Amino acid sequence: MARSNRREAGRRRLAMRLPHMRKLIMEARDPWQLELFEAYQMAVEARDSVRRRRFNPNMVLEYDETCLVIERHVICAIEEASYAQQLKSDEPSYPGG
Repeated sequence: MARSNRREAGRRRLAMRLPHMRKLIMEARDPWQLELFEAYQMAVEARDSVRRRRFNPNMVLEYDETCLVIERHVICAIEEASYAQQLKSDEPSYPGG
């Protein structure tokens, strides 16, 4: 799967997994957020591949944990960007400034 396809697949998967952040995830454009989407998709693909082979349940658990860690990073990245955007919108605008 191409990099941009992985990013978008990861974005959609995360939007479904984290419905309370769906709108923010779908609007995300920050390179760090896009990297997280791609990493998430790659971890899910690896987990699903290991799960299909059914030979190592411990690896499935490791990939599940990796997916959860990436989800937490996504939540932080989205919340930080959202918070920064709120601060910018709350700044008073000055004429000529």
